[in-house]
Amino acid sequence: MNGTRIAAVGHYQPAKVLTNKDLAGLVDTSDEWITSRVGIRTRHIAGPDEPVDELAAHAAAKALAAAGLTPGDIDLVLVATSTAIDRSPNMAARVAARLGIPSPAAMDVNVVCAGFTHALATADHAVRAGAATRALVIGADKMSEVTDWSDRTTCVLVGDGAGAAVVEAAAEPGIGPVLWGSVPEMGNAVRIEGTPPRFAQKGQSVYRWATTQLPPIARKACEKAGLTPADLAGVVLHQANLRIIEPLAEKIGAVNAVVARDVVQSGNTSAASIPLAFSKLVEQGAIRTGDPVLLFGFGGNLSYAGQVVRCP
Repeated sequence: MNGTRIAAVGHYQPAKVLTNKDLAGLVDTSDEWITSRVGIRTRHIAGPDEPVDELAAHAAAKALAAAGLTPGDIDLVLVATSTAIDRSPNMAARVAARLGIPSPAAMDVNVVCAGFTHALATADHAVRAGAATRALVIGADKMSEVTDWSDRTTCVLVGDGAGAAVVEAAAEPGIGPVLWGSVPEMGNAVRIEGTPPRFAQKGQSVYRWATTQLPPIARKACEKAGLTPADLAGVVLHQANLRIIEPLAEKIGAVNAVVARDVVQSGNTSAASIPLAFSKLVEQGAIRTGDPVLLFGFGGNLSYAGQVVRCP
């Protein structure tokens, strides 16, 4: 074995749906204002009795079932999240306990909106190095818990959810080389700070950076996989804002690709957004087994990470 692959994916969202009309009853906004600026129409919101690790465990259980595996087959759990309120035990350990995974390495990865693609690269490296056999890679966030619901500039954006992938060794590489990095001097453009922690961002700065600086970086991720953007069958970008996703996908040059637009139904779910949107495309049959798909995360810390994967 000289590569890894994503064997299966899964996702989970809370039952409660918050519409733009609902938000108009909370703050000075409207459906037209929200859709014209960010493209979001609905988002799922977890209740007080639905912690992050529960969302993550539901998504992970679905991925395990889709792969035909049991918890005992997993020896590495990575959870990408930036909404873990407690410092210890971490989310990965809590998910492992919920699922009954016997003795995994269990680590959280906090790279905010680029967390899942960072965690996926880490799992790829660990399995190829022989440090793990099979990994559960999960992106899960409960953004509603770190949101000021009186601030119309942020509360209209967020949603809760989780997505997961099972990573295992493969004869042929199914997860391409990662391209990752950051812009530390712009790290305060997206923040979850304070007591209690609250989400805030410099929206225009993020928009300009994402739409102007990220296209060539995303194209390099394709080059590292030995492909051109035109070879892609799918593009799953961090689901931050439809006004970022659509021009970014166009500038990348993925002319033949299905572009994930789950932000419309789910809002910005931070680290959950890429695996959530990817899992939905797989479930819908919009992309087929073996298709090359670009996963590309960006946002908090002004970090980014992307790789081309083969659809499970």
